[in-house]
Amino acid sequence: MTRLPDLFAALADPTRFAIVERLLAEGEQSAGELADIADITAPAISRHLKVLREAGVVTQRIDGQRRIYAVTPEPLQAISAWAIAHRDFWEGSLDRLEAAIRNRRKESR
Repeated sequence: MTRLPDLFAALADPTRFAIVERLLAEGEQSAGELADIADITAPAISRHLKVLREAGVVTQRIDGQRRIYAVTPEPLQAISAWAIAHRDFWEGSLDRLEAAIRNRRKESR
């Protein structure tokens, strides 16, 4: 079972989010290819990748001396399912707010 708080925490950092965005857009890449994501050191990129791996957001495979990273689909699907499940609540709340504003405007005329 994927823990959503861990996923959100891992993705909350702009560098880690950018790494995931790159991997989604361009497919698997080595840590070296991801080094231009931010103006940080290679060890810092590795630490970000470790956080993403531990949260289950990315996988790592070894190809000789290189570490190749790819997005794991299940955690992102879990986030999507959570957002969709809460969509009805937010849409209903916004609809109620809009109706209340309309009623208030009618009453003030």
